Amino acid sequence: MLTSTIAATPRLFLRTPPEPAHHPYAGLADPRSLAAGLSSPAGLHRRPWLARLRRALEDELFVLHYQPIVSLRDGSVSHYEALVRLADEPGGQLVAPGRFLPAAERYGLIREIDRMVLGQVATLLAGEHGEQGVRIAINCSSLSITDGGMLAQIERELVLAMVDPAQLVIEVTETAAISDMARARDFCEGVQALGCAVALDDFGAGFGSFQYLKHLPFRYLKIDGDFIRGLPASSKDQLVVKALVELARGMGKQTIAEYVGDEATVELLRDFGVDFAQGFAVGRPHPVVPLTA
Repeated sequence: MLTSTIAATPRLFLRTPPEPAHHPYAGLADPRSLAAGLSSPAGLHRRPWLARLRRALEDELFVLHYQPIVSLRDGSVSHYEALVRLADEPGGQLVAPGRFLPAAERYGLIREIDRMVLGQVATLLAGEHGEQGVRIAINCSSLSITDGGMLAQIERELVLAMVDPAQLVIEVTETAAISDMARARDFCEGVQALGCAVALDDFGAGFGSFQYLKHLPFRYLKIDGDFIRGLPASSKDQLVVKALVELARGMGKQTIAEYVGDEATVELLRDFGVDFAQGFAVGRPHPVVPLTA
């Protein structure tokens, strides 16, 4: 597999100039500029997250769980999404990303988390999972997309691990795209040039959704969970989902519904022509990606 992978993807080598040496906390704001905010009552409440996240990165306390994305046509797994958890609670309790990612973004540490996830996924795909053709999606934050270094890091990890780029999907959210549309477009084009797929995540969550649909290259359109959670009971959500399916189909793209929680929703999505589903109704996150026999 390793020989064929390298032969099949020569475009990876020497295509992107080496990235300058990266300090572990290069994206962190100057502590002096944070002092005022951290000394306020709200800042004092947030302050423990800074040291906690630094320690988690240094001690490798982040873990990944993998949630399947399933075809609504035949029930097969298209790929998995890597979901990050923080494992520093007493008793082994995992901390959900909604609790620590906002702080990671605030302090500029989200880029290090993105790179950590990329490295773990590349390592996984370098083994038996890669040989079996498993595909995994990772999320890229707005800071990673716009700092100019993440694309080179993706290329480097793929080359070092000898991973077929087609096995990696990069998910980009609307927030990440709208913050700097030109850089987001360059990033997505670069990702696709490497041979990876791009998914537009949380589509429909904000007013700028159709703007980045127009400007960004992508393969998958992930319909925001707000339209999916109450789908069987909401005629408005049903209209939106139908419209998005037709829009994506007209552009030659595939759709993924997030937060699919019950069988009634699965049936509706199948009737509407949605291609893939992600959620507890079709597969929960698991710390291990299963290997086929």
